[in-house]
Amino acid sequence: MHDALQKELATYEKRTRKSAAAHKRAIERIPLGVASNYRHYEPYPLFVKDGKGSRIHDLDGNEYIDHNLCFGALMAGHCHPAVVKAVEQELHRGTTFGMPHDQEWELAEEICKRYPVEMVRFGSSGTEVTMHGCRLARAATGRDKILKFEGSYHGLHDTVLVSVKPKAEDYGDPEAPTSVPGGAGVPQASLANVVVAAFNNLASVERRFKENPGQIAAIILEPILMNVGLCLPQPGFLEGLRDLCDKNGALLIFDEVKTGAKLAWGGASEFFGVKPDIICLAKSIGGGLPLATFGASRAVMDLISQHKVFHGGTYNTNRAAMAAGLATVREVLTRENYAHVGILSKKLTEGYRAIIKKSRLQAYVASAGVNGALMLYPQEIRNYRDWTKIDVDLWRHYWFGMVNRGVLAQPYWWDEQWTISVQHTEADIDNHLAVFEEVAPALAKAQQERGASVGAGGH
Repeated sequence: MHDALQKELATYEKRTRKSAAAHKRAIERIPLGVASNYRHYEPYPLFVKDGKGSRIHDLDGNEYIDHNLCFGALMAGHCHPAVVKAVEQELHRGTTFGMPHDQEWELAEEICKRYPVEMVRFGSSGTEVTMHGCRLARAATGRDKILKFEGSYHGLHDTVLVSVKPKAEDYGDPEAPTSVPGGAGVPQASLANVVVAAFNNLASVERRFKENPGQIAAIILEPILMNVGLCLPQPGFLEGLRDLCDKNGALLIFDEVKTGAKLAWGGASEFFGVKPDIICLAKSIGGGLPLATFGASRAVMDLISQHKVFHGGTYNTNRAAMAAGLATVREVLTRENYAHVGILSKKLTEGYRAIIKKSRLQAYVASAGVNGALMLYPQEIRNYRDWTKIDVDLWRHYWFGMVNRGVLAQPYWWDEQWTISVQHTEADIDNHLAVFEEVAPALAKAQQERGASVGAGGH
């Protein structure tokens, strides 16, 4: 660990003593002291007191410009007035009945207007809707196997908890990666039905179809690989996948849990001009409440109507979540707000690029829609294996350096990315860039020293 990182960690511990105490207390009753493994990091995570607009406060009263935004689930920002008002009104009329109500049809109409689907069903989380999407594809094709990409994350069910973060010793062939369980408890039988290919590599996908003739039900992917910072599809890649699915009788599933609200008004289909067969949405469509949906053509969704595919859920269309969803799609995720965040995204991205150049940091910025990331690589990554070459200590230096100066530049973990909410302002972006300008020279210096040390046989 280099000196500059140790210094930032010492500053972090000094500023966040109440978070340290809260974590120590929580760890006795909650594994890792957190409610989701992604929220845990060393020495301990920040504990949040409140959030409003583009900012949050921790238990010690420190204020942060927030680009974590609940792992990108809050393009609306914290406590958006339209969402708060809609939820408050609904709470007085009841929250959940397990019976149909008008908001279901209203939100279904809004979703079908925006995305290229004819019918939808709702759930509460991204994991749920990618699970139902995969099941629907299997039922529609009469096939068992799902093709996913190495390094991609689609939730926590057995079908997709495969080759999420495989280790080098388990990789296998780059053109035909080994299916590696994402943790203990994923059955071998599930692994046998998940075929893994390399992102941005159509030959790899084609090979998988040839090796599994008539067996692959669907390809599931994030149109932009977002479990490796931010990895954009190369020109022609998504079109090639559409083609291969059509030729092989498989369905194309876009996991738009992250991209659906944050890429463009009509999601990845509008942004890239490629139409999938099934779309899965969650995170930002709920404005901060648990809401998810999956949709497809009438023909595919009719498998549910015909009782051939079962879909249920006690909390589906919880009225508070639906009220939040309606307010979000009608009043928050508007074309005007996409124009606003587009300006902020351009400002942040161009600002980062100028500072990188000036400080001579070996890095680049990848961005699309309201998402972006500082990628600490000499050249653009194209897949998961490229991403694994990151200098983790250098990234931690960046993250803690920014946090110590009041900017949550992204969620903790070097596979994440920033989000810009509709409530962020030009002043927020100016502050973010001013802090990065302060941190970047020390990063560049540490990078050069570490490079020289490795070149001389050190580590």
